[in-house]
Amino acid sequence: MKKYAAEFIGTFCLVFFGCGSAVIAGITGTGPSGIGLLGIAIAFGFAVVAMAYAIGNISGCHINPAVTIGVLAAGKMSWKDAIFYIIGQCLGAILGSAVLYLIVSGRPGFTMTEWGLGSNGWGPGYNGEFTTVSAFVIETVMTFIFIFVILATTSKTGNTTMAGLAIGVTLMLIHLVTIPVTGTSVNPARSLGPAIFAGGNALAQLWLFILAPILGALIAALVWKTGFENEKK
Repeated sequence: MKKYAAEFIGTFCLVFFGCGSAVIAGITGTGPSGIGLLGIAIAFGFAVVAMAYAIGNISGCHINPAVTIGVLAAGKMSWKDAIFYIIGQCLGAILGSAVLYLIVSGRPGFTMTEWGLGSNGWGPGYNGEFTTVSAFVIETVMTFIFIFVILATTSKTGNTTMAGLAIGVTLMLIHLVTIPVTGTSVNPARSLGPAIFAGGNALAQLWLFILAPILGALIAALVWKTGFENEKK
């Protein structure tokens, strides 16, 4: 149970810090700092770094169903653990979004906006107003890169002591490119939490942020197992 609880806490922190930075002090946030795109990207990346070193030795710090599916497809965990990891991650993301909603709703005149609480989306009215194809492609490709980095740095031949930093930096870079397109998901749980409270288009478009990251994760696992892992045995 420690592993599943760790995934719950880790995902809670990722959503709370990452989405919180966007909602409270980000590009369209209400905070005075105006941290902008770079600040939001750093917040998500550093949240992963912090959790990697906090719970990495307990659960491996997936805090992302796409990571769990990629690790499962690579043959590095059991189905039972994968299922409970994903349940813990989704519950953690929902609670993180709930706490964030409780905080921001205390601002005078607060109203839930379209794609509120840092929800992911695309199309008219969302950031750069990119198409569905653009959103699906970038989420798939970026998840592939993210999972490939995770599999490589945590492998027997990888630099495991620096894995948490490498993974966090990779997520930061992914956010820098992807925020204008979809707000950056590469994580179905991270998208699920805010969408539940925002409703509307955020909930209607959730399917893409489930399917694309899963596809990217499966491709990454396949590439790793067939093209890299076998060469290093």
